Amino acid sequence: MAKNIMNTSDKSNFILNMTEEQYSKGAAFGIIAACLAVSLFTIPPEITTDAAYSISAIGLAIPGVFCMIMALIAIIRKFVARKALLPACAFGVMIGWGTVSMLDSYDINVGFYGFPQRGEGLLAIIFYCCFFITAASIKREKALKAVVNGIISAGLVNSVFAMLQIFTDKFSNYRHISINFNFAASGLSQSPIFLAMVLSLALIAAAVTFVLDNSKKRRIFCLISSCLFTFAMIYTFSLMSLVGIGIALIFAVSAAAIKKAHKKPLFFLAMPIATGALAVVLCFAGLASSYKEYKLNDGYTLWTGDSYKRASASGDFDRRAIDITNTFDVYYHLNKKTIDIIKEHPSTGTGPEQLVYPQIYTVTSPTGAKLESMADITSVNPGTFDKVYNEYLYTAATRGIPSLIALLLIIIPVLIAGFRNMKESTSPENTSLFFVTLGGAVIFLIGCSNITFAPIFWSAAGASCVSSEKKEPSEQQRSVSKD
Repeated sequence: MAKNIMNTSDKSNFILNMTEEQYSKGAAFGIIAACLAVSLFTIPPEITTDAAYSISAIGLAIPGVFCMIMALIAIIRKFVARKALLPACAFGVMIGWGTVSMLDSYDINVGFYGFPQRGEGLLAIIFYCCFFITAASIKREKALKAVVNGIISAGLVNSVFAMLQIFTDKFSNYRHISINFNFAASGLSQSPIFLAMVLSLALIAAAVTFVLDNSKKRRIFCLISSCLFTFAMIYTFSLMSLVGIGIALIFAVSAAAIKKAHKKPLFFLAMPIATGALAVVLCFAGLASSYKEYKLNDGYTLWTGDSYKRASASGDFDRRAIDITNTFDVYYHLNKKTIDIIKEHPSTGTGPEQLVYPQIYTVTSPTGAKLESMADITSVNPGTFDKVYNEYLYTAATRGIPSLIALLLIIIPVLIAGFRNMKESTSPENTSLFFVTLGGAVIFLIGCSNITFAPIFWSAAGASCVSSEKKEPSEQQRSVSKD
């Protein structure tokens, strides 16, 4: 008998009467939207100068609000996987302490909504929590497969757009970054390094699914996708791309060994490697992109191209303090300076998205005029930066060490739960989601959270806590649930 409140109609009490199957379908839709929406909303600022990157945040807000509703339903109906309860509580602690950090920050408005052109303030973290809980409440194998497909689809959308940038030398804000570096592909991820992060997760999902799935059509789809991902990743000219390709292949081989899969598919993993090598050859030959050599240019990309030029979130690099062409020196410098900031603000940090604020040392232009716009102020402060490419350090620096502890209390239990589900499950989805989550945790060591990457990572993390062994309901069970 359908439940109702105070003799109201069944339709008005759909939450009380929603079945796990109905919920899983809605949740899967929300998670797929979370994986794709930000990328799709980034198309306008990539193809025209009339649109700002702040529009990308709409692509986070729409699925964020939907999954907020779904997360509330999951909590009310107790659909949340038990293995996700501790991480979900830790997420709540991180949001709570993030609120304290925001109230104690330089700019509460930036703390809540995020820095313009970034959009990753406290509100974004709330949305990430909702993605996590929604994904952790999916109970059907088909829905989990849809989540994996959503991750791969996000990679495809970004890769296809990256191909346009590579072969037309258009639709990119990463042209003529400096006299020494004149092109990098950013896809629809706002930054070449962010693109490499997104494609790393998509490549892991595709490669692991390829070696484990029984469907020939799906294996072919994943193999072709993997080749496309590696080709596009090479043109980000970033350390992240090499790390992403490496861990994806290692995880695919590990997955095959753990699940005792047939070894024949492993030989086909040479194809993505060959595609990556082809990308390097085409680069040197000048047949793709206007940059006719291959070397890592993380420094120019993350500092001049992204923070300084695109987002106006920091000044340009200080040539006296850093060798921008030395990738190791760039990351070491950012990490060292961030650790110093953590020491100065250990409890509540600088405030969400406000890492650059304590570094600012002048508010006047070279002519002596006082500047009012924050974008103008940051641009005249060389040597400042708004992102450190280590999410663990970035969390501690902007939201305090308690937030870092909460972050670890989310990730570590999720990885344990995901590993156990992978070992117990015969489904390739559980294995793929575990390795995507593990890959994201590793990537956080040399990458930072952003609104394109984070929804994919946190969705995979939540879904990895769910065991997909539960069978789909029969027709008879469906009819009973409807009655």
